Amino acid sequence: MGKNKMKEVSNFKGSSDYVASRELMNAVNVAVALQKPLLIKGEPGTGKTMLAEAIAESMNKKLIIWNIKSTTKAQEGLYVYDTVQRLYDSQFGEGDVSDIKKYIKLGKLGEAFTSEEQVVMLIDEIDKADLEFPNDLLWELDKMEYHIPETKETIRAKHRPIVIITSNAEKELPDAFLRRCIFHYIEFPDQEKMEEIVRVHYPNIQENLLQKAMEAFYYIRGLKDIQKKPSTSELLDWLQALTLSGISVDKITTEIPFLGVLLKKNQDMESLFDVKNRKSNNSGYRWR
Repeated sequence: MGKNKMKEVSNFKGSSDYVASRELMNAVNVAVALQKPLLIKGEPGTGKTMLAEAIAESMNKKLIIWNIKSTTKAQEGLYVYDTVQRLYDSQFGEGDVSDIKKYIKLGKLGEAFTSEEQVVMLIDEIDKADLEFPNDLLWELDKMEYHIPETKETIRAKHRPIVIITSNAEKELPDAFLRRCIFHYIEFPDQEKMEEIVRVHYPNIQENLLQKAMEAFYYIRGLKDIQKKPSTSELLDWLQALTLSGISVDKITTEIPFLGVLLKKNQDMESLFDVKNRKSNNSGYRWR
């Protein structure tokens, strides 16, 4: 693909409320230029889902989200044939049940393919589905078409959607699927990048409060026994709670108020309290 084509589509620079690293912006723009799905991995709370929203906003395109569950089948993203409704209509209805097409409902991928304008298509948390799910979508994502046997109709993409696929790395994805994707792993932000993210959401936050909160937040994330480390979204919620409460800044690192906003497991709270008790028992030591 020539340079002119790359320049034409390489325009993602984050959005008004999404701070993207240079590496992430490059991954998005390369995926768009090569017309390949972008597979995003990273721990929960690193902004994988929000990335698709930011891409849609920055490119002024509609966002279609396909939320994947453990029971989701690839077929559901293409179309669903409502045989139950057709049977009901054949027994009690007055319409013509020979028109099978009216009992076909397009799935999220079908919506993206038939859209009159290019859309951003998010396949969210693909690793929640069974192992065959990614392989079942190989043809559709590669050729941008699929066949509906009931109506003998082939659905072809009017415009190739920008496909973003997220994974929490709960299970390995098939090699054949990975070969068709551009891959990027979102590292958890360091403190400097996190402060930049926070200021996008809370531009007027008190500097002393932010620094103390950051100290406590990264201290908790650094504890080896914490099973579910607090994420960016939980930090933002915690900062809002601290601001609204008007609590003394000095208490943020000595007490860590509103801990339930940051930690969501009893074991993690107990681990933190154990550390606090051990520190407090040291003569002259003020916990954090």
